[in-house]
Parts: sequence; structure tokens; C-alpha cells
Amino acid sequence: MIDRRSFFVLGLVSGMPPRRLPPADPFTLGVASGDPAPDGFVLWTRLAPVPMAEDGHGGMPKETVPVQWEVAADPSCEHVVRRGTEDAAREWAHSVHVEVTGLEPGREYWYRFRAGPHVSPVGRARTAPAIGVPGGAATLALTSCANYQHGYFTAYARVAEERPDLIVHLGDYIYEYAKGEHACPGGNVRDHEGHESRTLADYRRRHALYKTDPDLRAAHAVAPWVSVMDDHEVTNNWMSLVPSARRAAAFRAYYEHMPLRSDARPKGPRIRLYRRLRWGDLLTLHMLDTRQYRDPLPCGPGFQECPQAAKKDRTITGADQERWLLDGFRGSGARWDLIGQQVFFGHRGRGDDIGEEVVRQDAWDGYSGSRTRVTRGWMDAGVRNAVVLTGDVHSHWAGDLALDYDDPGSPVVGTELAVTSVTSGGDGHDGDRARDALLARNPHLRFHLRRRGYILLKIDQAALTALFKTLPYVRLPGAPVTVASTFVIADRVPGLVRQP
Repeated sequence: MIDRRSFFVLGLVSGMPPRRLPPADPFTLGVASGDPAPDGFVLWTRLAPVPMAEDGHGGMPKETVPVQWEVAADPSCEHVVRRGTEDAAREWAHSVHVEVTGLEPGREYWYRFRAGPHVSPVGRARTAPAIGVPGGAATLALTSCANYQHGYFTAYARVAEERPDLIVHLGDYIYEYAKGEHACPGGNVRDHEGHESRTLADYRRRHALYKTDPDLRAAHAVAPWVSVMDDHEVTNNWMSLVPSARRAAAFRAYYEHMPLRSDARPKGPRIRLYRRLRWGDLLTLHMLDTRQYRDPLPCGPGFQECPQAAKKDRTITGADQERWLLDGFRGSGARWDLIGQQVFFGHRGRGDDIGEEVVRQDAWDGYSGSRTRVTRGWMDAGVRNAVVLTGDVHSHWAGDLALDYDDPGSPVVGTELAVTSVTSGGDGHDGDRARDALLARNPHLRFHLRRRGYILLKIDQAALTALFKTLPYVRLPGAPVTVASTFVIADRVPGLVRQP
């Protein structure tokens, strides 16, 4: 077994002695893996012995620091199969992104880092099954919307206990709000530090604060993540109208703190986050960015609803991303096509207590032309099973999808599963008369619950099973998890079947 001392000696033998480091542990933000492929995955860490340092550099010196990494075939790291060294540079907040290749498909691996005499915790990762291999199964955990101020991240701890194959995060990984701002019912449970995040140092410190949470670190260490941003990684309901300097700062800090491939390295106020992952022949995961390329809201930024009909020529994805998605449908050939994205896709109808003419703009209801083209795209491509995965809404939702929501006879052509928040909105509640009335008015919507938690997907050749998991509270740590409802989608039978 390679213990800490032996691992340190390996660095000296390799001819790369450690540079000067502060004496404190630099691995305070944990480790992570992401975006698995059949031959590898991304490994991430960031050196930050003082994570909340005012300058955003985590208490690190100006020098570049070599960080050694190793991937092993066992959790005790006795059988190392890959190792190397990456430089952690001040320019990128001493973050490390390693794109590991040369591994076997469809199996577990374990990894760790070393910087100077310090050794990181061990993380678990896995490679995707090889394309062309039929059969198999996968377990995915869906998460979204974790406001540090609104509660404890117990949902992440419960996800870690599930040991899924993948964790899919659908946005609002951090919140930009100032200390005490936008309190949840009953008041905030714990506080952000300082003012609203606007500069690069602000966003780095906010990401660091979130990663000091042990439950979040546990979820990162247990399985590869596939993540996209929504709005609060920059600012509430942001669009391209947000100043480019602020977008550039937010994008850079997001990349520095997530296990993303080099394709996602931002270039000023632009970042490429839409991408596609294959899990053998079982599933294709199309991850979208519905925030960065959308047309401006007709009522201006910050409006959730607007007394103006949705224009059919407005786009929520942009033309290039839409073409990329439709091409992906045609080339997929998988049993299941999952579309991971941020805002409500299906028709949800009017607001709870406002007029029928109101269209929800921060959702695909406000971009009905985009929704129709994407839906028709998977139908024309012969996608076998289309399932949209959604974040943002702070509630569990399940619904059937149609091509024409104005036609009661329009057949079901897909399914939407919307995951509730990790904490945003506080504890939540079980009853909601307004939303019950909305379910009664809209036959496509099948389930709604305003509790905190996550969704666990169990996918095989015959069916996709969605377990809507909830916590009774987040204002205190340690809540248990229960299954609030279970839905099954059978292969080639679009639509939800609720299990008793």
C-alpha cells in the first residue's frame, strides 16, 4: 500500500520537489471527478489552505505549484494504474483539471492528489461503458438549487450514500446573494459572507464557501458529476445583457471550481457548457445551456411572468446549440435520450393567481417555437425514449410531454422530470392548493411536491424508474430521506406510470 510518506517520496524521486506551500492542508475544498468517457474522466481539486481569503486566492502563494495525481483500481490505492503531475497556477486560483485517459470502460476507479507533504482525500470515479456494448444499467442522481443560506446540504449527503454512477447537477450550484439577502421563510439558517458576488474574487470566495460544506464535498467525492449553470452562478435571471466583466468573472470561477474538461475553459464572457455524454448504448445525455444564448425577455430581465404571448421565433438555446441538439438526436441510437437543462420544458399554464393571458417567460412556455422544434426534432429522429431533466423550480414535478399543448388529443411523445432544490426555499411543505388546482387543469402534469431533496433514476433496457426523494426539513442538519413517489417509463411507451 502506498501510504502518505511513500506518496511524498514518489514526488522527490520523480525529480519534481514540492514548491513552497503554507503549512496548512491545501485540500480544504475536497476532490471531484466529472464528465466520464469510456477511457477516462476529469479529475479536479483546488489548493486553498485559507479558503475564504479576501483576495480570492485561498491563502496560496503566487508561485505555480506542481500537484501529483494518481488513479488506482482499488479504494486503498494499492494498485495504481495512472499517475502524473499538473501545475496549479495562480492565474486559475491554483485549481487542477486532469483529463485522465487510457482506462478500462465501465468500471470503478479511485484517485487522490498530493501537493508537497499534503495528500488529499480519496475520491471514487467511474468510466462510461464502451459504445457498442448493449445492455447494462445506470443509476443517476439529479440535483439542483442549493442556497447555502436556506438550509443544510443534507440532500448531498443522502446522494453520496446512494453511490450513484453519475450525479447530474442542473444549475444554481451557488447563489450570488449578499449576506442575509432573499431570506427563506423563517429566516436564513446560515449566512453568506459579505456583499453580493460581482468580481472574480467574490465568486471565488462564494464557491469556496460552498465547498467547505462536508455534505457537498462527500457528494463530489463519491461519483462523477455532470453539471451546467443556471442563473445564480452569475445573478438572478441573468441574460446576455449582464455586463461582460461580471459574466467573465462568474464563468471563470465556475470553471475553476468544477470538474470540467478543457473545452469548457471560458474565454472572457463566453463559456461552452452544452455537451453530450454517452453511457454505452444505454443512454445519451445531452446537456443544454438555456441561459447564455436565449433571446431577451420581452418584459425585461427579472420578470417571471409577462402579459404578452410567447413569440414563436424566439429561441432559448440559440441557433447553433439547437442544431447541435437535433444532430445529436439523429446520431444517438441509444435506448434512452436524456436532455439535461435548466428551466421548465412542458406547458405549465398560467401563474397561480394571475390572468390566463400571462405566459411564463423564464421557461420554455416563453419560447414555444424552440420547444416545438426540439420536440419535433426528437420525433423526426426516431428517438426511442425522450426524457427531459429539469432544475430551477424548487419543487418536484413529473409530467408527460406533447407536441401541441393546445390540442387535448395530442399524443404523449416524451416525459419531463423536474427535480426540487437541495435547500432553496427552506423546508418546504406537502400541501399546495394552488398547484393542486394547476394539476387538475393540466392533464399533462402528473405530480408536484414542494419539499427538498433529489431524484434517483434507475435505468435499464426495459424501463426508467424515477424515485422522487424528499427530506422533511433542511433548517437542521441530518434529516432522513424518504421516497415521496415513484414513476416508471417503459421502453417505447412514452408517459409516466405511477407506482403504488
